[in-house]
Amino acid sequence: MAPTASAAFMEYAEAVRPRIDASLQACITSLGEGCPPRLRKAIEYSLLAPGKRLRPMLVLMATQACGGQEKKAMPATCAVEMVHAYSLIHDDLPAMDDDDLRRGRPTCHKVFGEALAILTGDALLTLAFESLTTLDAPPGVIVACCRALAEAAGACQLVGGQADDIEEGGDQAEGLTDQERLFRLEAIHRRKTGAMIRVSLRLGGLVARAQEAQLLALEEYGRRIGLAFQITDDLLDVRGDEASVGKRLGKDSDRGKLTFPGLLGVDPSMVRAQELIDEACDALTGLRSAGKRNGPVFADAKGGTTPLEMLARYILERNR
Repeated sequence: MAPTASAAFMEYAEAVRPRIDASLQACITSLGEGCPPRLRKAIEYSLLAPGKRLRPMLVLMATQACGGQEKKAMPATCAVEMVHAYSLIHDDLPAMDDDDLRRGRPTCHKVFGEALAILTGDALLTLAFESLTTLDAPPGVIVACCRALAEAAGACQLVGGQADDIEEGGDQAEGLTDQERLFRLEAIHRRKTGAMIRVSLRLGGLVARAQEAQLLALEEYGRRIGLAFQITDDLLDVRGDEASVGKRLGKDSDRGKLTFPGLLGVDPSMVRAQELIDEACDALTGLRSAGKRNGPVFADAKGGTTPLEMLARYILERNR
C-alpha cells in the first residue's frame, strides 16, 4: 500500500532535516571569537531547538521544483530559520505572548533571561542576512534574496502582522460583522505567518533562477498554505495535545484573542483549511508546467506526488 501524502512528507522531512541542522550548526560554529559564550549558547539553544524546519524545507522544495541544486540553497534555508527563530524568541517574551514553553522546552528568556533573549533574537536576525551573502549566486540574485527577506520580515509583513495581532482584541472587534472580523484575522495572519512561508518559497525559486511564471505559482501556493497553516495552528490550540505540540495550549482563547475556530467554529475552520490546501495544490499545476521545460524536476518516488504537494496535505493532518 502506498503511503499517504502526509506519511510521505514525514519521510522526506526526516531525510532532509539532518542536512538543514548541519548547515545551521555550521553557521553557529563560524561565529567569531567576539561572540560572548553565553550569547553563542543561547543562539544554539534557540536555533537548533527541535522543530519542523518547515520554512527551510520550503526553500529546498522550491529550489528542487524549479530545477536548482539543494547545496546552493542552503544559505537561504539557514536565513529563513534564523528569522523564524528570532521571531519566536521575541514573541515568547513577557511583553509579547509571555510563553514559558516552546518546542517542548523552556523558552529562551526562561533559560537565559529577558535581556539576553532579546539580544539573541537581534543576533539571529542579522545573522540571517549574513548567511544570504554567502550564496553561490550572481550579485543580483543575492541582492534580490536580501530584499525579499527584508520585506517579509519587516514592518509591513511579519512585524506588522505581529503588531496588529497584539492590538487585536475584544474592543477592537466590537461593532464589526463576522465577515469583517474574518477579513481582519486573515490580513493579520497573511503577514504574521504567511509572509515567511511565501518568502521561503521565493528564495528557493530565486536561487534556482526560476522563471517569472514559476515564481508566481510559488506565490499562489504559499499564500494558501500559509493561511491553512495558521488555521490548523489555531485548531491545535483548542484541541491539540500539549505534549505533542510542544507549547502551552488554550492561551489564545484564555486571552480573548480572535482565532479561526473562535470565529468560524471548529468544523467550518477545518473545511476552510481543506479548501485552501486544495487550491494550493491546484496552484502547483502552473509550476509543474513551467518546470517541464527545465527538465524532470518534479519526479518523485511517492506515486508522482511532489514534496510541495506532500507538505500541503501534511498541514491538514499535523498534530504539532
